[in-house]
Amino acid sequence: MKIAVVAPTYLPSRRANTIQVMKMAQAFLQLGHRVRVSVPGASPVEQSNLAEQYGLQHVPQVEWLPARPRLRRYDYGLRAVRWARAWNADCLYTRLPQSAALASLLGQPTLFEVHDMPQGRLGPVLFNLYQRGRGACRLVVISQALAQSLSRRFQFEPGGDTLLVAPDGVDLARYAQLPAATQAREILAKREGVHFAPDALVAGYTGNLYAGRGRELIMELAAHRPEWRFLLVGGDPVAVEHQRQIAAQRGLANVILTGFVPNAKLPLYQAACNVLLMPYQEMVAASSGGNIASYLSPLKLFEYLASGRAILSSDLPALREVLDTDCALLLPPDNP
Repeated sequence: MKIAVVAPTYLPSRRANTIQVMKMAQAFLQLGHRVRVSVPGASPVEQSNLAEQYGLQHVPQVEWLPARPRLRRYDYGLRAVRWARAWNADCLYTRLPQSAALASLLGQPTLFEVHDMPQGRLGPVLFNLYQRGRGACRLVVISQALAQSLSRRFQFEPGGDTLLVAPDGVDLARYAQLPAATQAREILAKREGVHFAPDALVAGYTGNLYAGRGRELIMELAAHRPEWRFLLVGGDPVAVEHQRQIAAQRGLANVILTGFVPNAKLPLYQAACNVLLMPYQEMVAASSGGNIASYLSPLKLFEYLASGRAILSSDLPALREVLDTDCALLLPPDNP
């Protein structure tokens, strides 16, 4: 099958959605399909660079399509649908509402992946247009909570063949032979210059530092447990520098912020930890700015599980769709 994957965000990017899109495209390739990925913008990147940043063993063909920022992806959404039809794609797979709605209305078989309730004035309109189009094949949502909220608002049955609840996942092949924590620390020291005492207790967090992800709570934990080491991996440069200043002002010498790390290297950082933290709050900002606390299905959750390390997680209803007390400690999100 020829699958056209329409990415919602430019590549390369440090946003989690680009990791998820590229991993999904790789999975389609591994299943034997022919895959092409369209990306907004005009900055082609070497395939080897994409493999490193996104931890890919199989890199799909990527094509950059023009997109004017002031047109808010509507021009790109149209170009992407034309691009897929020109390739004679058997189906279009996307997280971009503009492309999903247009492709469905034109009768192009379309799978629309949704991670949050439609936002803004036009979000619900585009969702309804997708649902009404002849090409609407499958709505893919990341949690049962989101499926139920969508069915209530847009008045459709949450069961049946047209809706699939599929949480985010992990590329298990990259976690198959993780070293023990002491070995991982030795490798990090040699390759990345990140040093821990062999017997230190290390609590790690990997991912962006958006509001609601628990960055303030981690600083409180570091103040309460000066004998631990707190490793924060990820975040854009401005957010990382801000957290470094906070740590310095509070005298928290036990906090290490690495900044962005390519996905290919991430399992090693997680393996170096004794405990992995997921301190989400009751208000969680997405990269788009919306609150996604009710519908969370974080990539880091499945990476943490694959790493085999202990997990300390906030006890939020959406996370309980995957976690329970057999595989994590579920704790009040506002109590250090």
